[in-house]
Amino acid sequence: MPTATCHCGAVRLSFPELRLDTMRRCTCSMCMRRGAVAVSVPVEDLTVAGAENLALYQFNTNVAEHYFCRTCGIYTHHRRRSNPSEYGVNLGCVEGMDLSAFDAIPWNDGRNHPKDR
Repeated sequence: MPTATCHCGAVRLSFPELRLDTMRRCTCSMCMRRGAVAVSVPVEDLTVAGAENLALYQFNTNVAEHYFCRTCGIYTHHRRRSNPSEYGVNLGCVEGMDLSAFDAIPWNDGRNHPKDR
């Protein structure tokens, strides 16, 4: 079972399958600033240990939920605005993952999101 942790280890995520075919970056203002690569995990499949150490950030439509560790500040995951039945998990937090091993990571056009219209 794949696991993901923040830098200090206070927050630990686990999920049954790491689907690298879903990895992507986004051009929305939040994603561009954090620069993370996310993979999709269905909401019902994500287990969070240390949730009391998470901070929530929302902006614009307040649909997406962006989670960060209160101690080390690392973005661990977010509930998607484009698909609220999925979380985007920060691939850089997944144990054993080397992001430099991936040549091309797809981009989503978050600047022109259909829910902004």
